[in-house]
Amino acid sequence: MTDRKRRLALVASKGTLDQAYPPLILATTAASLGWEAGIYFTFFGLDIVHKERMGKLKMSPIANPAGPLQVPTLIGAIPGATAAATAVMSKWMDDAKMPSVAEFVDMAQGLGVRFFACATTMGVMHVDETDLIEGCEIAGATAFLDFAADADVQLFV
Repeated sequence: MTDRKRRLALVASKGTLDQAYPPLILATTAASLGWEAGIYFTFFGLDIVHKERMGKLKMSPIANPAGPLQVPTLIGAIPGATAAATAVMSKWMDDAKMPSVAEFVDMAQGLGVRFFACATTMGVMHVDETDLIEGCEIAGATAFLDFAADADVQLFV
């Protein structure tokens, strides 16, 4: 029997306010339990670890039937609807005493969660290494798959 730590491998591909929380919550929870955890940020998920975009994540009221604003798609396209949905979601998180995305990122890194930024997607999305917060490892799919192959839990969120 081995004393190997359990491992969680997450893929974060969405960069909206509501989609930034699940991988961060799962990773910090796993790390708090003594697990090894890593998040692979790809496509719009890179916004979660982008220095300038991290604090500006939004929530769309369009195509989100469970979102904070229950409005028909046409109304959701009206200017200001995204800002309203983002404000409502932010208030929900504040009321629940949830940390901001930036605070969650800091907490995750403090707990030893590894952040992998997808090298291929960085090129596609025109994201430079200097755009990312400190502590992100630039990794191709093969490097993350090596990490994920030994994971007890793998999730695409």
